Amino acid sequence: MSPMPHRFRRTRIAVAGALAVTLLATSGCSWFRKGDALYAQSPESRPLEVPPDLDLPRTAGAAPQGSVTASGQSIATQAPAAPAPAPAVGASAGATATATAQTQGFTTSGTRDEVYARVGELLGGIEGVEIASRAELLGAYDVNYEGANFLVRVSEVQAGAYVSAVDPRGMPATGDAPAKLIAALQGAIGGN
Repeated sequence: MSPMPHRFRRTRIAVAGALAVTLLATSGCSWFRKGDALYAQSPESRPLEVPPDLDLPRTAGAAPQGSVTASGQSIATQAPAAPAPAPAVGASAGATATATAQTQGFTTSGTRDEVYARVGELLGGIEGVEIASRAELLGAYDVNYEGANFLVRVSEVQAGAYVSAVDPRGMPATGDAPAKLIAALQGAIGGN
């Protein structure tokens, strides 16, 4: 055999191999295709695409989220802002009730643990208060008073401890029962 046919045969095998690889790569073999089954569907049935910065909650100026009570409901553990100022001396009783309903808390001296224990003693002695659960680590009592369910929370603040009534979400509790109970606690413990 002459060298020419042997070289021609190698070239033909190399060309056939290259042609097979190219054909395989461009034929739609799943090994060479990268795709997502969600986007193979019609545009109407595809999932909504949300930009990365829009699927996270805004955290600018937000307080850290709280923990969970023994009853499985979330409460915030961040100390609240300073309470609203008390109404003027000549204010009507309706204005006093409104101001109390908005603040639902007071600051008193002492450590959080001391005030928490004192609040527990006082809650046990107030007629009509039913303590559903206690969360000492969170500084909260889950109470039922005059048909309203809310939390009495004791938080550490710079001036001592802040006693407040909050709903299970950690927001200030609304209504007459929380305001009345917090006023009774404030009268017994003292504070502003």
